[in-house]
Amino acid sequence: MKNFSTAALLLAFSSVVLPASTYAQTPTKAVAGKTSCAFLPNAPDQHVVVRGDTLWDISGKFLQKPWCWPQVWDLNRDQIRNPHWIYPGQVIYFDRAAGKLRLGRGAGSGNNDTSTVRLSPQVRSTEAVSEAISTVNLSAIQQFLTKPLIVEENELNNAPRIVAVQEGHVYLGNGDKAYVRGELNGRTEFEAFRPGKPLTDPATKKIIGYESVYLGTLKLQRLSNVDNVPHTFTVTNVKEEMGVRDRLIAVEPKPFMNQVPHAPEQQVDAQIVAVYGGVSQAGQNQIVSINRGSKDGLDIGTVLELQRLGILTADRTAGNGRGLIKLPDETYGTLLIFRVFNNISYGLVMQVTDTVQIADVARSPE
Repeated sequence: MKNFSTAALLLAFSSVVLPASTYAQTPTKAVAGKTSCAFLPNAPDQHVVVRGDTLWDISGKFLQKPWCWPQVWDLNRDQIRNPHWIYPGQVIYFDRAAGKLRLGRGAGSGNNDTSTVRLSPQVRSTEAVSEAISTVNLSAIQQFLTKPLIVEENELNNAPRIVAVQEGHVYLGNGDKAYVRGELNGRTEFEAFRPGKPLTDPATKKIIGYESVYLGTLKLQRLSNVDNVPHTFTVTNVKEEMGVRDRLIAVEPKPFMNQVPHAPEQQVDAQIVAVYGGVSQAGQNQIVSINRGSKDGLDIGTVLELQRLGILTADRTAGNGRGLIKLPDETYGTLLIFRVFNNISYGLVMQVTDTVQIADVARSPE
């Protein structure tokens, strides 16, 4: 058994019991929640978790709606959202009679018992925790997890700013000195940004934020206590041209993405604000922003249905053809929210049968 330092140990508490008495439900419906969660007619009896699996992929093997995963486990909210409870090598069983999924002992566990496993508090190494399967493939959204990207209208106005650069330089490169004025609030690591294009709410036509341009990272080298003497920073990484007037935002802890997909707890009706990259349409695994955020009840892992509003058209069968009818709104895909700001959120486009367009609707699943 490996020896780990105290700092390298994390407690993964997953006290989960799936007693037989909880399996007296219908085979295809969820026990809790507002959304029914049907199994695929050809769902497998079991699945052995392997490296590279994601919760979304595994869910898709059993369920018609992959994000329905939480509803077919008899777990409370905290247990469901614990990201460290499924690892490669574990076996997921489909109890068809009960309409439930459960973890069981697979081959090589020391016996042939496939009964429900009781998960008790245990110590896991940092390395082991990092092996827990993620909700989705993080490669598509990695760059979005650590950068603010969305800033409020006045957020950068009072942020520390670069007032001068190393002599003889117009733009800064790795290792160059940058001179900064502004309140650092005890922080030493910062990221540089430049305000980008405004994001307009399709419904109100008001600016709700700016998609900022990420320029690179800087680290404090010398703190100044004199008002007219700037702080000295060293540029640690440059992504875009960085210079005088660019603003700094303190580096925040990496947002946690290993969340199980879930419906929002309150009704959400949002619209697509923009497709990342400046294009007008998006497909699967592309990033879009919507005009709802944390103040509207969204959090990481929220799943919304993508819909296109039905158009108004003339009923040509009604006499003079002037009667108007509204065609039904059409659902064509799902959106997984992975980064949330006050008024705006970033979502990863999941399975779609059509292209995502600006002003399309993203709302709570039915």
